[in-house]
Amino acid sequence: MALYSEKVMDHFRNPRNVGKLDDADGIGEVGNARCGDIMKIYIKVADGVISDVKFNTYGCGSAIASSSMATEMIKGKPISEALELTNKAVAEALDGLPAHKLHCSVLAEEAIRAAIKDYYDKNGIAYDPSLFPEPHEE
Repeated sequence: MALYSEKVMDHFRNPRNVGKLDDADGIGEVGNARCGDIMKIYIKVADGVISDVKFNTYGCGSAIASSSMATEMIKGKPISEALELTNKAVAEALDGLPAHKLHCSVLAEEAIRAAIKDYYDKNGIAYDPSLFPEPHEE
């Protein structure tokens, strides 16, 4: 069996939503010191919906694929739905990740949450702090 699914390889070779939004409404950046992956997600919000999303990821193929898939999963969705995105859902959408690469999907979830929190903070929007736990280092 191949180490990576065809979906992981497709999102690694042809990542969706790569780039930077200069006029982003929210920016989330997270990293994992142990593996060296750094993920930055930019969101544009219109009427409570993520109208555009871009990412820049420095890391392995799993990190790039996780970023790509996660951005595809939240684009066009209300913020409330984007906040429900889990690393498990990202990994499942990629048809699985090797156990030692699951932290990449965790980073994608954390980067999206960080971008939404940044959006809330910039716009003075009240939120439940428990929705935004501190990213954890492995």
